[in-house]
Amino acid sequence: LMTPPEAKKFFNFRYPPAGAERVFYGRANDPQIAPSLTHGIRSKISTAAKVLINPQPITTFQQKMKDKKESVYFSNQRAPLGKSHDQTPGLPKGLDILNTTFGTAVIRELTAREVVNPPKSYQEVFEEGQAGHDLYIVSHNDYYAGEAKHRKYNPSSFHRFNLYGIPTPHFNDGRNMAKTLHWLHELQMKRGAKVVSKRVDDFKEKFQHKLGRILDPIAETMNVPPDHTFGACLRPEEYGAGDLIHRRLPGEYLRGKDRQRALVAAVRHHLKKVNYQNFDTLLAAFRHYDKASSKKGDGAIDKAELREACDQASVHIDEKLLDQLFEYCDVDNDGLINYLEFANFLNWKDKTPLKEYEERVIIKGGKPDCANPAEANVEESEPALLIKPEDIVLKEPGSSEKTLRTLLRPSDKVSNHYKTTSSEISAVVGAVPSTCYPIYGVPTIRSDIPAPQIRRISDRTNYGEEGDAYSLLHPTIFGQKGLFERDFFKTRSKKEVQH
Repeated sequence: LMTPPEAKKFFNFRYPPAGAERVFYGRANDPQIAPSLTHGIRSKISTAAKVLINPQPITTFQQKMKDKKESVYFSNQRAPLGKSHDQTPGLPKGLDILNTTFGTAVIRELTAREVVNPPKSYQEVFEEGQAGHDLYIVSHNDYYAGEAKHRKYNPSSFHRFNLYGIPTPHFNDGRNMAKTLHWLHELQMKRGAKVVSKRVDDFKEKFQHKLGRILDPIAETMNVPPDHTFGACLRPEEYGAGDLIHRRLPGEYLRGKDRQRALVAAVRHHLKKVNYQNFDTLLAAFRHYDKASSKKGDGAIDKAELREACDQASVHIDEKLLDQLFEYCDVDNDGLINYLEFANFLNWKDKTPLKEYEERVIIKGGKPDCANPAEANVEESEPALLIKPEDIVLKEPGSSEKTLRTLLRPSDKVSNHYKTTSSEISAVVGAVPSTCYPIYGVPTIRSDIPAPQIRRISDRTNYGEEGDAYSLLHPTIFGQKGLFERDFFKTRSKKEVQH
């Protein structure tokens, strides 16, 4: 169907073609005169700038003709270009213009160098400059820089170096200059009260933002103090995430005890350093603590012995911190620190491995064999056993060095059935299959939602009907023939499938 010309002008005005000018339907059938019209005055082509800047050279004949035309001018006769004018018409006849000179001969006495910079010393130049200075003051007012004018007043009543008059107020910070830079009416406007419309002021106070204040349009309707906070105050729990994981009892919560734990850790670190620097073995360090008080050699360290050992190590702590340190080291809560607890909490057991003769002393409880020179310095051991044989373990699997086992605090023991997801995934034997891994986020292939029948151009979602990188690098036989995944998953009628 063809649009009638009568209706097409209305259609082209509302929906013009791409790249075409929108023409009002009232002048759609008017003759097109405007495209052929030219406005203004046609410019005439003048001499090009290239010819003016760099003209073509003229011939010799043209130059002679030009000089002949310009010779009639008086300026050309008096001041020709590039040479002096001919002065012969104004001179007497018969005068030798080449050898005749006029005036008095100049006698060359001094050079300009000697006049500007004479070969004299500074003292001679200074004395010559001072000579006759008083005469030059009278004749030429030749004063030195900063020299005061001598007015020859009566010296009995006036001295030239005295100061007269009232001192002028002066401030180095420029406050007087600052006053001169402000007009009087500006200062009066600052002092005067500013008249503002109450309606405008109320509007700004209610709806305009202010620096450092929260915009609250309904503040005038709230009969509450300015520092009022709405909602329930959520108080933090007395236990933290670590307390829940380790299943600590209410009296063993560690939340809010960071400063207390830091002080205990600092004291323990200082004692560890003192023990490692002053003793060769764990046994020697333990005996030093055990013999610190009147009870010597009882095989355990009480609180008094720990305090005396701390004082000897220049670690002065108060009673409360001492109780916290002793409570931290005493795992079995018997009021004493045995050898195993001492090795775990007050010494670097990994840096001082257990020696063979030391092992015999702490297990057998007998006196060491002094025939061995390595054991000659070890003092007589206690009659009681310090540790049990099962408390001694290998430092590393396959190593011959031995050390004491690591103690676990009762509050840090985790439930037997507690396992993390990462430990189950990273396990080698009985690992969780990859299909059981927890999946988070939106899947890359949205097979969980149906693909739309008509997709938008901006829709980049993969609904599972497209191939992946493997199908692009290794296309199937169907793909080579032009059949892809969307063709297989397309819904077809029974008649189309049969054919």
